[in-house]
Amino acid sequence: MRSNAKRASIKDVAASAGVSLGSVSRVINMAPNVSPVVRERVERAMRELDYTPDQAAQALRSRSSRTVGCMFTDVANPLYARLYQTFETKLRKAGYMVLLANSLNDLQRELEILSMFQSRRMDGAIIAPGHERDPLLLQAVEKLGLPVVVLDRDMDVPHDRVLFDHPRGVKEAVLHLAHLQHRDVGLLIADMPNRPMRRRLEGFKSGLKAAGLTFRPELVVRLAASTGPAFDEVTRLLLSAQPPTALVTLGTSVLADALNAVAALGLKTPDDVSIVSLGDPDFARHHRPSITSLAIDHEVAAEAGVTMLLERMRGTAPAQPREAIAPAHFVARESTGLAPGTHRRTPKKQS
Repeated sequence: MRSNAKRASIKDVAASAGVSLGSVSRVINMAPNVSPVVRERVERAMRELDYTPDQAAQALRSRSSRTVGCMFTDVANPLYARLYQTFETKLRKAGYMVLLANSLNDLQRELEILSMFQSRRMDGAIIAPGHERDPLLLQAVEKLGLPVVVLDRDMDVPHDRVLFDHPRGVKEAVLHLAHLQHRDVGLLIADMPNRPMRRRLEGFKSGLKAAGLTFRPELVVRLAASTGPAFDEVTRLLLSAQPPTALVTLGTSVLADALNAVAALGLKTPDDVSIVSLGDPDFARHHRPSITSLAIDHEVAAEAGVTMLLERMRGTAPAQPREAIAPAHFVARESTGLAPGTHRRTPKKQS
């Protein structure tokens, strides 16, 4: 270990490793054109000399902060949590630190976050704003001046996009329920003007039409937030004059509220109410009954997003914006079964 009296320099590292200053610089900046032998020698010398690169000076010289901004509307959403973990892992291997910002679906907050990404000279950003069509937000994104990947949003901006195949996935879920003879299907989504909610509703209607079923607007519950309380809404729906025999619900805390509401009314899943989760939370496969789920392939989404962003930041991407589609995988489990017959159990009235 080198004495703290004199901090090791990049020249010390080069001398200790027996390589040029350029080789040390390429290792520090995660450049691909470095042999494994040279990389190992430089990294060993850095450890032995307790050398830490001056990131601020490095950023000034290279005009790179080695940071990527990531903005989600709600980090409590299990899908966003999984995506961030995968983004962070993949970008870290490429030498970038990912800074996560939670916009809470607030427009002013989203504008402030984008301004922060710009002022801190981040090398790129991955964004999933809640107000994807707001003129002020679109203007802010266009003025960022850095590579951006838009995650599952329909935004009229010249940036790469990774979109989730919600319509096809939800349609498949509805057709699965129709095959099980369900005629009255409820949908629980968030009342938000963004692509995921629009496309899920689109897939829901498409599935009903393909199955020859009637769309009943009263069976669509629009919640204040994707992770908001849903117990009372599900209870009201199941106590209505013509309740649904199946529910397609967001796979967040909304799913737990739906399961609890069914149980509180003295009903059973799937004997009385079948349930499909839009998302595959960790407890879904271990719950009893296990939960039929529609899961977005977050590995495909993350790989596509990171690849496009890295190519943009390195200047190797084509001029025209690109688009990648992450598929949705439908997994049938125990929470869906044949629709109940004429002797369907009647929910207990709550006092």
